Amino acid sequence: MSDTSDKYRAPALEKGLDIIELLASHGEGLTQGEVAKALDRSQSEIYRMLSTLVRRGYVFRSISGDHYSLSLKMFSISQRHPPIGRVIEAALPRMRAVTRLAWQSCHMGMESNGDIVVVASAESPGSWGLALKTGTVVGLWNTGTGRVLAAFRSEQDVDDLIAMHRRAVGEPELDRAEFDAHLKRIRDSGFEKMPSATTVGVTNISFPVFGPSNNVVAVLSCPYLERLDDLDVPSLDEIVELYRDLAKELTALYGGGNEQFMKSETP
Repeated sequence: MSDTSDKYRAPALEKGLDIIELLASHGEGLTQGEVAKALDRSQSEIYRMLSTLVRRGYVFRSISGDHYSLSLKMFSISQRHPPIGRVIEAALPRMRAVTRLAWQSCHMGMESNGDIVVVASAESPGSWGLALKTGTVVGLWNTGTGRVLAAFRSEQDVDDLIAMHRRAVGEPELDRAEFDAHLKRIRDSGFEKMPSATTVGVTNISFPVFGPSNNVVAVLSCPYLERLDDLDVPSLDEIVELYRDLAKELTALYGGGNEQFMKSETP
């Protein structure tokens, strides 16, 4: 096996990949000498590889010219065949199946450069319901989707998210102490259940969808409307369990671990 592996090695490609993987772990950038030392390579061969990566747009040099960092080109390429798109494609039929059981609409939200965007939506099968349109931008600190997207990030990442965020239509000014209290409560319970801060009579139920690195990649939300007529529909507690199970399934689809849901199952 080792002979076969050695036969088909591509040393130049491996050096380029080594540099990309190294720079991916150093967001602040590295000098040519630091790259050479970390990879135990000569300065001359690292210079040639860095020059090629800069020319092809995978790496960029700092204004001073002494530090090298990854560009967003690889991210851009990944979006041409995005795993997120595949997850949404797989999620939609499951979301529709649950809405038929719950008689409640649901949607999936993601963060994009600080905006909280609805990327998928499934309507209630009944004659009425509350469904957010795909592409709708919602608030960060006054919605279940926004709060759950923030809750499972580091303090620094939350700071960065707030700095990038542009307030959605109708979103109030941030009360940071109140926001932090909401995030702590969500981390403790594993999900959000809150009276809507935008519409009277709606209870927002929001569950995280975790990725392979245990990061929240999306949030599954149900804007719950209580029925007062004679139609036999699931209770609020049953709705919570239906969408919890769906969030678990979507997490598994995305490669995350369901151990993240253990807290939310604790009475």
